[in-house]
Amino acid sequence: MKVGIISDSHDNIWVLDKALKQIKEKGAEILIHCGDFCAPFIMNNLSSVDIPVHCVFGNIDDRHITPKMAESKTNITFHGDIGEFEIDGKKIAITHFPHFAEGLAAKQQYDLVCHGHTHDQRKEKIGKTLLLNPGEIMGRKGTPSYAIYDTETSDAEFYEVK
Repeated sequence: MKVGIISDSHDNIWVLDKALKQIKEKGAEILIHCGDFCAPFIMNNLSSVDIPVHCVFGNIDDRHITPKMAESKTNITFHGDIGEFEIDGKKIAITHFPHFAEGLAAKQQYDLVCHGHTHDQRKEKIGKTLLLNPGEIMGRKGTPSYAIYDTETSDAEFYEVK
């Protein structure tokens, strides 16, 4: 199964919508957003992808309205600060902050741990765990990007949003 992973959209709905389209075209059946949506209305864009979406708070997200918006969408699961779930037999944890992600990866309880916050792509293996930052949707540091994780290979690839 393919899993699309994005982070740090920061209200850039134009790039977000392009990324969501590309992620669907690449066959992703699930989407992860690692936080920093900014405005709660981003939940509308995320729900339009019409696949299950898992997301967590970033450091600048509205902690009151955003979860309520997510609850109103049938395909979005909002986990709070840290999400833990299983997809296709793979244990996955998501958070916004790299220091939390590094701690989760060090526990060796997950196959994949995803984070955002730095706006920089990151892919490293810590024991059996793949630690991943998909880069940013916002485009502040350069070309917006996302990642696709394949549960069959337990690996991920980065893609530029075009």
